[in-house]
Amino acid sequence: MYHLIHFNMNTERKRGGRIPKLNPKSHHMMLRFDDDEWMKFLVMYEQTDVKAKAVFAKARIFGEPFKVLREDKTLVEYYTKLSSFHSQYRMIGNNYNQVVKELRCHFSEKKAMALLYKLENCTRELVSLTREIVELTRKFEERWSQR
Repeated sequence: MYHLIHFNMNTERKRGGRIPKLNPKSHHMMLRFDDDEWMKFLVMYEQTDVKAKAVFAKARIFGEPFKVLREDKTLVEYYTKLSSFHSQYRMIGNNYNQVVKELRCHFSEKKAMALLYKLENCTRELVSLTREIVELTRKFEERWSQR
């Protein structure tokens, strides 16, 4: 049996699919490059963070400025080592607390004070080293933040 479908002629039938864009891009253009021009284009394109070559070319045609992103390997290495140093510094602080507790529990007061004096001298060296690192980091940031 066939089912009869009744349409109301006054109401519009809903269409499925994607919502049409307000300003569709309907004009297409094709460019041809020789090998030298293509290499220059690729060098410029790879220096940016743009994801598509067409977007990059369109921006160049309309004169939009583009930013060149350069990754400095020494800067990345410096910050990696600085992060590693920071984690080691936290471990030293944790070990420092454990050593002080053990000295207080297992040694006489005189011997504990002598060992704490040595530990205090090592801590002073560590603090001076940390100050040097902070100063070097400030100089490094001043030098590289201007670029």
